Amino acid sequence: MTLSEDTFFLDPDFKGTLQSQIRQIVTSAILSRRLLPGERLPSSRKLAEHLNISRITVTLAYHELVADGYLSTRSRSGYFVSESAPVSDLDTCNSGPVQDKVDWDRLLHRNYSGSITANPTPDWRQYPYPFIYGQTDPDLFSHSNWRLCAHQALGKKEFDSLTSDYGVRDDPLLVDFITRHTLPQRGIFARPENILITIGAQNALWLVTQLLLHTDKTAAYENPGYPGVREVLRQMGCLRHPVDVDNEGLDPGDLPDNVNVVFTTPSHHAPTTATMPMHRRHALLKRAQQDDFLVVEDDYEFEMSFLKPPLPALKSLDTDGRVIYVGSFSKSLFPGLRLGYLVGPEPFIRHARALRSTVLRHPPGHMQRTTANFLALGHYNSHIQRMKAAFFERRQIMAKALEAENLEVAGSANFGGSSFWMKAPAHVDAGVLAARLHEQGVLIEAGGHFFEGAEKPLNYYRLAYSSIKPKAIQEGVRLIGKAVRQY
Repeated sequence: MTLSEDTFFLDPDFKGTLQSQIRQIVTSAILSRRLLPGERLPSSRKLAEHLNISRITVTLAYHELVADGYLSTRSRSGYFVSESAPVSDLDTCNSGPVQDKVDWDRLLHRNYSGSITANPTPDWRQYPYPFIYGQTDPDLFSHSNWRLCAHQALGKKEFDSLTSDYGVRDDPLLVDFITRHTLPQRGIFARPENILITIGAQNALWLVTQLLLHTDKTAAYENPGYPGVREVLRQMGCLRHPVDVDNEGLDPGDLPDNVNVVFTTPSHHAPTTATMPMHRRHALLKRAQQDDFLVVEDDYEFEMSFLKPPLPALKSLDTDGRVIYVGSFSKSLFPGLRLGYLVGPEPFIRHARALRSTVLRHPPGHMQRTTANFLALGHYNSHIQRMKAAFFERRQIMAKALEAENLEVAGSANFGGSSFWMKAPAHVDAGVLAARLHEQGVLIEAGGHFFEGAEKPLNYYRLAYSSIKPKAIQEGVRLIGKAVRQY
């Protein structure tokens, strides 16, 4: 790599010659590892022009650095950092101000770093038994087809998808697929004016809270439940009312009288995997109509219905426009994609689009078009069918292994899904259990962060079969069972 001459600046207050100042700039960069061995320096001509000084001054400085062992020369190639250049023993990563004298606790209006979230191990694929939820098994993804779709989006014919400003709209091809294919599968019929593309479901939930809630409004949400919802509500500063769920999900009869917005995952509750039955769905909508509140439906993982078809989305039963629907491609394709969507009445979507524009303008057009190509060309449907078959096989293997180890399953999606919600004996702290298993190459997700309050149970954990190879499941479950018994 060639270092740009733009990174060189002369200090008018420097005590010394121009030649010695150039020497100091280069040696400091090498000692602090900002310049690495083998990297090329700008030519003497370019650097002299940039600094508006004589070329001979730069050349003499470079010659001295070669003599001192900092630089080396290559025939007709220029000057490079020497492979044997000296480096400093100091920890340059900690260089800078000795003390931060700013009282950030006083100056920051809100605390955004106090949330408890589950951070997956970055190198989880290196572990032999990764029961990690929401991660992508590369063997199940069609890399070649995605690459072709990305290449097509980069082509001259679709140049506008790469370069256009989508501030007041979204990729029409992507919106069209959602309108005519994705939503009808859930019984939802919408127009493009009812859809907004977001940076994943989390961004969609943030937009909803910003538009519908403030400090004197009340939000109800599931407990246990998705930590991302709880966190955006905490940041908003609204009144919060957690509602305990049972094996049928959220009970509308447990909602507070003064609620303004209800957040729910009726088709696949996170994390218990419970499905809200039809009678509760109708009761929730009836209660929303009577008490004049809105419902936010997070309808994730409905695609993974390999045991039986999922129930119709809550939004499909809505006749009053009270349900705001949140969907995402991040779970069904890959989490790094970060593409989701909001579906709601046109006035709401119009305001959501305006808010999105002030924060991030729009999701990258190239990613929208690549995803749209992948969907429209049929690769997405093939991908989903491949995942369903793989998940069915893995679920069968895991169910038998869990039964053999006498491990208690607290919840498993009756339509399919990608994980089991597990319950250990009451004396087991799943966080401690996860740490012990980590040392044996087994990755599980402790469930404490899904619960609200100081008295939350600690003996729940989640096991996903989406990221682990079938041949590793039985041994991984055996190690979990052994660790639970030895706790």
